[in-house]
Amino acid sequence: MNYIGSKFKLSSWIQEEVKKVVGDDLSQKVFCDIFAGTGIVGRTFKKDVKQVISNDLEHYSYVLNKNYIENHEDINDKEKYIKELNNLPLIDNGFIYKNYCMGSGSQRQYFSDINGKKIDTIRTKIKQWYEAKKINDSLYYFLLASLVESADKVANTASVYGAFLKHIKKSASKELILEPAHFIVNDNSHQVFNMDSNQLIKNISGDILYLDPPYNQRQYSSNYHLLNTITKYEPFDPKGKTGLPQYNRSKYCKKSEVTNSFDELIKNANFEYIFLSYNNEGLMSKEDVEEVMKKYGKYSLQIKEYQRFKADKTENRNHKANKTYEYLHILERSF
Repeated sequence: MNYIGSKFKLSSWIQEEVKKVVGDDLSQKVFCDIFAGTGIVGRTFKKDVKQVISNDLEHYSYVLNKNYIENHEDINDKEKYIKELNNLPLIDNGFIYKNYCMGSGSQRQYFSDINGKKIDTIRTKIKQWYEAKKINDSLYYFLLASLVESADKVANTASVYGAFLKHIKKSASKELILEPAHFIVNDNSHQVFNMDSNQLIKNISGDILYLDPPYNQRQYSSNYHLLNTITKYEPFDPKGKTGLPQYNRSKYCKKSEVTNSFDELIKNANFEYIFLSYNNEGLMSKEDVEEVMKKYGKYSLQIKEYQRFKADKTENRNHKANKTYEYLHILERSF
């Protein structure tokens, strides 16, 4: 997924920096990714560590990580279910089509009509199978994660769901094909949560805590609201032009609250090593972060220049605007 703040291009660098501090052998370490997003960093460490603890407050993220992180044993016949879901007769009265496709009269165009109907058809069948106990949790989240990513590929947006495009773009005109969301198979069990990070931190412990909180005022709940709607698939009354539900508002997106929330998180963290990804455009300055972390142990900093997230290829043509700096703040905790 083309995701705000994704660490896909930075994950190898993050892994290298973690190993420089913690050591190359992570096989007995518990690694926590507590603002997991699409789970890229947790996936990077999954094969190397004893256990990954993954968390995010957004439900679509929970679904993705239940598949990519918690699923660790192969699932029999999963391709058979994918094939069946791709070949179902379409329903035309589902929630996505009625509220987010132009042909229904909703005045919203997040998906083409056929793709809206296909999302409804697949999501309804997954729900039916799960409620009838035809599929277990592992297969349920595998199929849901597959739907989230496949639907995202044909969304008629500029990557985020804060608004839809007036005309169906080329990628959104393609028919949705459900593609399997393959996960890493290994011997270790992992944990995935769907909680406020500042609450969860009081109830977990481990060795390495990786933090990648929102760094500006953009709320993920509104930017990716339609993915939450697909994964939860519970009826509500969509509001306004964009069809927003009620959504979470993170304290990490508020200038007046972010530093205190961050301090509280670090104070309650029962982890020896803490790594914070944040960039030079964040609500907290580099100095703000350093001041908090220094209170709790040995602090250091690594910096990497990289290309910023772009909603589409035409955005930010200016070369300088394309560059930003990722700060990896490091704390070796004193207890």
